[in-house]
Amino acid sequence: MTDNLHSDVTPQMKAGILAQALPYIRKFQGKTLVIKYGGNAMTDPALQQAFAEDVVLLKLVGMNPVVVHGGGPQIENALSRLGKKGEFIQGMRVTDAETMEVVEWVLGGEVQQDIVGMINRAGGKAVGLTGRDGGLIRAQKLRLIDSQDPSKVHDVGQVGDIVSIDPSILKALQDDAFIPVVSPIGFGENNESYNINADVVAAKLATVLQAEKLLMLTNIRGVLDKEGKLFTELTPYRIDELCADGTISGGMIPKIAGALDAAKSGVNAVHIIDGRVPHAMLLEILTEQAFGTMIRSR
Repeated sequence: MTDNLHSDVTPQMKAGILAQALPYIRKFQGKTLVIKYGGNAMTDPALQQAFAEDVVLLKLVGMNPVVVHGGGPQIENALSRLGKKGEFIQGMRVTDAETMEVVEWVLGGEVQQDIVGMINRAGGKAVGLTGRDGGLIRAQKLRLIDSQDPSKVHDVGQVGDIVSIDPSILKALQDDAFIPVVSPIGFGENNESYNINADVVAAKLATVLQAEKLLMLTNIRGVLDKEGKLFTELTPYRIDELCADGTISGGMIPKIAGALDAAKSGVNAVHIIDGRVPHAMLLEILTEQAFGTMIRSR
């Protein structure tokens, strides 16, 4: 099917497409792009390959992609093999000691290494990291305040709240032509492990690295209203309204909160885009077509 698609594109059309991308390549050359990789894009082989090709292309034309990955479905599969069922409170995974072991093994081992291998196979030089590497992500136990009753705090186990990020290892890798792939696992003052929401890690890294863009790949076209219509742009005020009326709920809450924090902290553009579309990142970065939902700081 892909061959048929490509055979319809003439050499002249390909040259025109490349020429149209040139101003964007020039504009973003040398800039950092933080990419949250999750959802269907992580589990469909054709989408995996398209994602890896996109990341390598962005690096080759002079941009600095940093990949932060999730792994919810893979963690669920591993837990179910152990006879455990995942539990969530306000979009956060409840993480007891046994679950934390599974999270570390699945994210820092299996998923991370798959992504590193994919990018390397596509011609890049990817390096896998967790929050421990180079003291990247220091964390503490998350105090999850109830969304309805601020006096109530939920205990979600070894779920982390980011205390600080030391980006020096990422900068060293970027300067040396490598593509960092970060697993969202932090460490505490007693070297204990913490499971951190990948959207939160991506947003915080984008802020600390002063990224040009934060791109969050999801399983939907972006943020949708109750009729399924896409919001192409969202402001903080509109986000508050959508959270209050339940339009934004569950796992979308930390995603939006992180995106908004990044936008307010100086990340030039935050986009929530559909990871089910092949080459979704290139469509967002290298064309003028608005794609997904852009979060504005005001």
